[in-house]
Amino acid sequence: MRDNLTWVSEFVLMGLSSDRRIQAGLFVLFGVAYLLTLLGNGLIVLLIWLDPRLHLPMYFFLCNLAVLDICYTSSGVPQMLLHFLLEKKIISFTRCATQLFFSLALGGTEFLLLATMAYDRYVAVCDPLHYAAMMGPRRCAVLAGVSWLVGLANSAVETAVTMRLPTCGHYVVNHVSCETLALVRLACVDVTLNQLVILASSVVVLLVPCCLVSLSYAHIVVTILQIRSGGGRRKAFGTCASHLIVVSMFYGMALVTHMQPSSTNLTEQDKLVVLFYAVLTPMLNPLIYSLRNKDMKAALSRVLMRSSEAKL
Repeated sequence: MRDNLTWVSEFVLMGLSSDRRIQAGLFVLFGVAYLLTLLGNGLIVLLIWLDPRLHLPMYFFLCNLAVLDICYTSSGVPQMLLHFLLEKKIISFTRCATQLFFSLALGGTEFLLLATMAYDRYVAVCDPLHYAAMMGPRRCAVLAGVSWLVGLANSAVETAVTMRLPTCGHYVVNHVSCETLALVRLACVDVTLNQLVILASSVVVLLVPCCLVSLSYAHIVVTILQIRSGGGRRKAFGTCASHLIVVSMFYGMALVTHMQPSSTNLTEQDKLVVLFYAVLTPMLNPLIYSLRNKDMKAALSRVLMRSSEAKL
């Protein structure tokens, strides 16, 4: 391990456990979860691409979300799976910085995209007559593009101020991956700037989108309650239910783990919470959207039917 008074060239990740049997079990568990994430989200992208009936704003954003989930989980899980098989979990400085950048960028983009999807549902429920004009292809592309750009910019800043910190030879990271707070704890200099950047980042990609989502759904609830027929209320709520479930999971876990930059202890529970929304949430998203969505089920049936007819 090469180090000096200011920086190191490699880090050692402590992971979840040093017990080889537990690590073997975790390898199988997270390996299956990763495969299901790739298959589920890949199927959503394929269905939306193949079925013209799904070329609508809601499914355009859902396709973006599926791509994000594939990329997000791929930014850390393959490395994690490899480390389950290795006795010493070493990651180079460059790979650590790259992993941190992509996990922050994709995670931040997903927060912003979920807020954009909430706005889409707000327009669909609260102003349905103007929905087609307000959510045209160009506006949808702009909203998605802004989400990606802000996520990338935020990640670039946070990664830069995190990886510049001298560690004075400290190289053991108490985490399963290169994560901002775990790396900041290795620093041997004042980290006030980093704490401010983490706080500002949390406000930009977490708190503000969360407030926008809450505001959108407050208006949606008021509008739904004003609908006189029970069937109309159920239909209106049904268009938002899947997104609301995903938002509750993703924002809830992130708020718990990312709004405490001054924390001094990274517990095993913190690691499990991070794994919940980095591994489990991307796997569950396709199930939530497909099982509760009649259009997705119908699209799958049509694609399978066309495939069967083509073979005949």
